Amino acid sequence: MAARGMGGQLLPLELIDRCVGSKIWIILKGDKEFVGTLRGFDDYVNMVLEDVTEYEINPDGGYRVTKLEQILLNGNNVCMLVPGGEGPVPDQAPQ
Repeated sequence: MAARGMGGQLLPLELIDRCVGSKIWIILKGDKEFVGTLRGFDDYVNMVLEDVTEYEINPDGGYRVTKLEQILLNGNNVCMLVPGGEGPVPDQAPQ
């Protein structure tokens, strides 16, 4: 079992560690979002993702979708992590 922080709370890096091997939705500062399988991370929350879908928000409100095999994501750009997230609302993402 993972160690708990003070007061029995789950610490942020512990939550990310529980997500290794699982799908995660990552929202970056700016106009990009990624959904993929988390393979690893470090103390700076730099992440390795596999089977990645990149969503880039267009000025018209739609998305440009790119499939990637594997990426290394810089943790400095991460705004929010959603464990198990599927990404933007499916009817907004063009197929």
